[in-house]
Amino acid sequence: MLKIGLTGGIASGKTVVSDQFSRLGVPVIDTDIISRELVEPGKPALQQIADQLGEAFIQEDGNLNRRALRQHIFSHPGARTLLEGILHPAIRREVTQQLRALTSTPYAIVVIPLLVENGLQDMVDRVLLVDAPEELQIKRVCQRDQISPEQARSILNAQASRDQRLAAADDILENTEDMDTLAACVETLHKQYLSLARPRN
Repeated sequence: MLKIGLTGGIASGKTVVSDQFSRLGVPVIDTDIISRELVEPGKPALQQIADQLGEAFIQEDGNLNRRALRQHIFSHPGARTLLEGILHPAIRREVTQQLRALTSTPYAIVVIPLLVENGLQDMVDRVLLVDAPEELQIKRVCQRDQISPEQARSILNAQASRDQRLAAADDILENTEDMDTLAACVETLHKQYLSLARPRN
């Protein structure tokens, strides 16, 4: 089975694109969803976060205080490393299990937002980059998350650069047009991936 790693910067349109593939019947494994499930109350990863980073990041209802943790790791690289050490191996295991369970599909999409930053290219066969100009990303994330342009730019600066992502990509999907244009581009890639996944005699 062909494994396509879908990545892109914040507010580039990864979810819109993965939803398009899903509508075409392609299995989508999203590491963001897996990451959220791993830190649900009662899960081992949540206890590890409490033990290694502090109980202050666990709310009274037992849920992870995502906002506080995000702010903390943003300004403390050591804490980010600890968190990645907890989550990344567990995410890899879960992705591997979900891929093994897919027995009758030519290819699957694995959404990995930080694929380039964390050097996770070995998890997939091809890298699909959802690309958008930085100014458009900033505009989108400000509207979506109700934050200032300065905050949005600081998030962008903490991620891999656009050039780094472009260099790592096998396929590039420009998300600057309307939804119909994007859907047509996804359809073209879908046919390409089906062709690549087809066994060669």
